[in-house]
Amino acid sequence: MEAQTYTITFKVEGGKDLLVPVLPGESILEGAKKANLAIDAPCSGNGTCGKCRVKLLEGDVESKETRHIAPEEYSAGYRLACSSGVRSNLTVFVPASALAYQTHMKVTDLSTSREQGIFAALQEELRDMGLSADHGLELVTVQLPKPALDDAMADQERLLWALAEPLQSDPESIRMSLYALRSLPQLLRGSDFSCRCVVRREPDQRYTVLDIYPGRDSETPVLPGLAIDIGTTSVSILLVNLQTGEPLAVGSAGNGQIRYGADVISRIIESTRPGGLARLHKAVTEDCIVPLIKQIAQTAGLPPERIYRVVVAGNTTMTHLFLAVSPEHLRLEPYVPAFFANGTLRGAELGIGVHPDAEVEIAPSIGSYVGGDITAGAFSSMIFKKESLSLLIDLGTNGELVFGNGEFLMSCACSAGPAFEGGDISCGMRATDGAIEACSIDRDTMEPVFTIIGPSGQKPVGLCGSGLIDTIGELFRCGIINAKGRIVREGKRTPRDEWGIGSYILAFADQSESGRDIALTETDIDNFIRAKGAIFSAIRTMLTIVDFPVDAIEQVYVSGGIGSGINVEQAIRIGMFPNLSLEQYHYIGNSSLSGAYGMLCSRKAAGKVAEIARGMTYLELSSHPSYMDEFVAACFIPHTDSDLFSPQE
Repeated sequence: MEAQTYTITFKVEGGKDLLVPVLPGESILEGAKKANLAIDAPCSGNGTCGKCRVKLLEGDVESKETRHIAPEEYSAGYRLACSSGVRSNLTVFVPASALAYQTHMKVTDLSTSREQGIFAALQEELRDMGLSADHGLELVTVQLPKPALDDAMADQERLLWALAEPLQSDPESIRMSLYALRSLPQLLRGSDFSCRCVVRREPDQRYTVLDIYPGRDSETPVLPGLAIDIGTTSVSILLVNLQTGEPLAVGSAGNGQIRYGADVISRIIESTRPGGLARLHKAVTEDCIVPLIKQIAQTAGLPPERIYRVVVAGNTTMTHLFLAVSPEHLRLEPYVPAFFANGTLRGAELGIGVHPDAEVEIAPSIGSYVGGDITAGAFSSMIFKKESLSLLIDLGTNGELVFGNGEFLMSCACSAGPAFEGGDISCGMRATDGAIEACSIDRDTMEPVFTIIGPSGQKPVGLCGSGLIDTIGELFRCGIINAKGRIVREGKRTPRDEWGIGSYILAFADQSESGRDIALTETDIDNFIRAKGAIFSAIRTMLTIVDFPVDAIEQVYVSGGIGSGINVEQAIRIGMFPNLSLEQYHYIGNSSLSGAYGMLCSRKAAGKVAEIARGMTYLELSSHPSYMDEFVAACFIPHTDSDLFSPQE
């Protein structure tokens, strides 16, 4: 006897209706996953983040009232998708806010972007180090003798013999990709047997013909390469002209895996469930990276299958899931990954829509929670060759640190949580249109003034990481919250809900894009305090292990997914960063992406990243006895030891 099923009809704002069968008692969120509808669920369906809000239009669900939905909203049909069990056929409206990480996919032409300067500076560093222009690709133009009855050599062999001289090789050392071979007969006869070949020099001094173009009276083809940064919350990609090193376009989107949880532990657990590894792999590749590649290639006017080289950087869990390799043992003592480095792969193995024979390199990891994003970042920040003692702080869903100079490097990771990228914060979001990225508050009136990402007239949607740091810093400066993060001033902007939880309202309902108050609750502030406490306690613990005081740090490089940069003064005020002079801090953008860019442009640079990874010492903080004491001490604003944050002389 077949089990009874119900049907959910999802009415997606700005999209098509989706129908999916579900079993009685299954949640709306589980139905959305079956329909491949990426509803935002950073808490992995535990009902704690409140971001999977949907509106029930028809049908019956089993759902309790929650602090994330006001009584009047509950009466209007709003529910959390994760905690609403199906009891009949349903019609559910899914607002754009529940699809935020997917709908805010952005692709930008970099011809006039300020980010161009970051990559130009790295190109200059590569030249100074003798590492530039070594990507292994070249364009070779040849004129082939035409076939005749007394010269009936096959087209492929004819081309390989013609290439042998300019490549200073023999025909047996040159192979042709199937992609190029398929277009060879027609192209040769359409261009009078003159052609330009995209050739890759292999490490064993053999050559591969990747592609062919007409050789005469045609525009010089671009040799495109792609750098990819796979973050836990978001994915960024950069399309590059490898002949010049010029960035052509950049794109970003939310990591589709977020519907399985905001942090890597949730994803690792999901990967151990039946079909979980395949679901997570698909979420980051087919649902995220492939559409981004198509869009970024279209922006640059290039077909994605003519992307010939790819470099991927990401934390250890993300690179495992990208390759569909089980990360299960990363969270189990003794925390052993399946691989640190995996050599060179080919585009066809990964199914991401680039050239099937494209060379794909993965930035090497060094530990279970310090991955290729950090080795790439250590390269792009250039701390590996500096004399001064430097600290790299990568702020994302995880907090990773590198400390050292040209003589030594050590790294560690801390469980900062996803607060810096909008997770675990009720009004949190990524740094995209509508995000409050900076905030100041009047001490007397408690009225805020903020800066919003987006076009003129853009209404606020939520807080990104930089705005969150600013707001909490201002709340503390103005005496609106105390050292524990509790609201201690009364006013129209500091109400308490029926559970007694206080909040600070940045924008009232009639001022926001969503028509709801944008408010930072005491629960949000507590989540953030734990995140900032994890960062500072990790810094202190790492320095203690190598017997350096905090003031031994000479330069601090800050990177990661926190918008256009953070207010360092506020970060120091709340006890997230060490109390050093502002001149010692440098914001360097997405160092993982820029490091991947360096590796993309130069095989020698990729070799240097591998060398950095081999020479870096990895510290497992969880096994160090003083870390938890440091963490508890740091879970106040700014810290239980006020001397650490006293004004500098």
